[in-house]
Amino acid sequence: MATITSAAPAATSDDRFFMRMAIVIAFTIVAGFALNFAMGRSTIAARPLVHVHGLVFMGWVILFLTQVRLATGGSLAQHRRLGRIAAGWVCVLVVMGLAITVDVTMRGGTPFFFLPQHFLIANPMTMLCFVALTTAAIRMRRRSDWHKRLNLCATISIIGPGVGRLLPLPLMVPYSFDIVIFVSLLFPAAGMIHDWRQSGQVHRAWVWGALAIFLIVPTSQIIARSPVGDMIYAAVTQGHPGEKVPGLEFPPSPMPE
Repeated sequence: MATITSAAPAATSDDRFFMRMAIVIAFTIVAGFALNFAMGRSTIAARPLVHVHGLVFMGWVILFLTQVRLATGGSLAQHRRLGRIAAGWVCVLVVMGLAITVDVTMRGGTPFFFLPQHFLIANPMTMLCFVALTTAAIRMRRRSDWHKRLNLCATISIIGPGVGRLLPLPLMVPYSFDIVIFVSLLFPAAGMIHDWRQSGQVHRAWVWGALAIFLIVPTSQIIARSPVGDMIYAAVTQGHPGEKVPGLEFPPSPMPE
C-alpha cells in the first residue's frame, strides 16, 4: 500500500508536466505566426497553398493538444480513436510541408537568411525526423512512458517555423537554421530535467528524441552542400524563377544597411 500511495503523486505530477509542456509548445507555434501577422510579414492575401498549409499545420497543433489532454486527464478510449485520425493527419502534414517547400524554392522566394539549397533540403529532413519520431511513438503505444515522450519530441521537431518567427533570424546569419533547432532542443531538455527531478534519471526517449532533432542540422548541411544537393536543387528549380537564384548564396537582404 505504501508503494501504491507514493507512486500516485508522481504519476499526477507527470501528467501535469506533459500537459503544460504541450501548452507551451502550442503557444510557441501560435505566438510565432501571430507575431508575424501583427508585424505585417504575412497577409491573408497569400496564395491558397500557403493558407492550406497553415490550416493543416494549425490543425495538427489542435490535434496534438487534444491528444495530450485526453491522455493525461481524459478518456484513453477517445485518445486511441482520435489517434487514428492523427496518424492520417501526419501524412497530410508531411505532403503540405514538402509542397510549400518546393513551391517557395521554385518561386525563388526562400527567406533571405537561409541558403536556398539548404532550405530545400532542411525542411524535408525536418519532416523525415517528424515522421520517424511519430512512427516510433505509435509502435511504442503500449509503453506509455516512451509513447508520450516520443510524441512530444515529434511535434518539437516541427516547431521551427514558430520558434523562428520569434527570433531575430536576420541577425543570426549564417546560423539562423541551426539556432532555431538548438532553441527547439530546450523543450526535450526541460523533459530531461523533469525526469531527473522525479526519479533521479533521464528517460531514454528524451535522449533519442533530442538526438534525432539535433541530427537534422549536420545531415541537412552535408546533403545541401553535396553534389546530391546540387542535383535536387537544379531539378526542382529548372524552368522556374528559382533557377536564377544561386543555391548556396544568401539572397539579397531586403533590410536597409
